[in-house]
Amino acid sequence: MIWTINNKEQEKFLRRKASEFDFSKHDKKEIREIIKNMRTEMAKAIGIGLSANQLGMDISLFIAKADGKQYSIFNPIITKFSKETIIMEEGCLSVPETYGEVERPEKITIEGLDASGKKIKIKAWGLLARIFQHETDHLNGILFIDKARNLRKFEKQNNAL
Repeated sequence: MIWTINNKEQEKFLRRKASEFDFSKHDKKEIREIIKNMRTEMAKAIGIGLSANQLGMDISLFIAKADGKQYSIFNPIITKFSKETIIMEEGCLSVPETYGEVERPEKITIEGLDASGKKIKIKAWGLLARIFQHETDHLNGILFIDKARNLRKFEKQNNAL
């Protein structure tokens, strides 16, 4: 179940920096299982990105899905940001039914480790760059509402007549 700011204890946890993932403490099967479970939860919530701390795990890992590709990045660090920024509306699975405009760099370079513990470096732009920044913020204890303008709440509609 995805943790939300609607629960004060969960919000406290979400606002903490996640611990670095230590590959020496997890075998390959366990790592695959963590990623599989995260993908299942993300799919159930119809999300495009999810950080491990959103599921109550104190590990620096996020997953993302964009342009038909799946990403799993451990211990991510954004090493380059473009000067050009873009404002887009964002929402978050941990901040239910809330949306707002967030200004972020248009292009980034992110470094981290893949599921095997090998170093990776990805240049991203557009939606993928936005997802990577949003999820890296999560792992650093930052929620999108901390950066958003024009926050709006949308209540679920009851479709019954």
